[in-house]
Amino acid sequence: MSQDKPTTYNILFVCTGNTCRSPLAEVIARQALESRGWDHVSVDSAGTSAVWGAPASEGSRSAAAAIGLDLSGHRSQPVTAELVQSADIILAMTPNHVEAVGALGDDALVSLLSEFIDGPEAGEPIADPIGGSPQEYAEARDRIARAVEGLLVRLSAILSP
Repeated sequence: MSQDKPTTYNILFVCTGNTCRSPLAEVIARQALESRGWDHVSVDSAGTSAVWGAPASEGSRSAAAAIGLDLSGHRSQPVTAELVQSADIILAMTPNHVEAVGALGDDALVSLLSEFIDGPEAGEPIADPIGGSPQEYAEARDRIARAVEGLLVRLSAILSP
């Protein structure tokens, strides 16, 4: 008999407008979680200066599509105290995002997503590709993907079913 399992861990990705970097992180993480069979983990994204309901940028939609992911249904949302409170971990793209999230709640829950990249790029902010070239979007996507992989490897000790 199949039962719906409750979500036990909530990940929130934060950028500025919730139209470029955090939607990419969200869709990349969803695919990685699905491939691991971690259906007890929830992923969301928001922006520190986001409006409600904007679609993902064309650059992010294209960068996602290039690796088989679909951002067509994404709609932006501002980061709120409620989102912060419901998250178990919050991953931001820049130190400014970390500060903005920290002002809304427990700053112990928030860190830079790039802290989970192995190598010399660890801890370096993930630059906003808005209005940039397809290559800039691809570079942001690939750094995000490496960071998400590093994050899930690090979390596997507590999250692996």
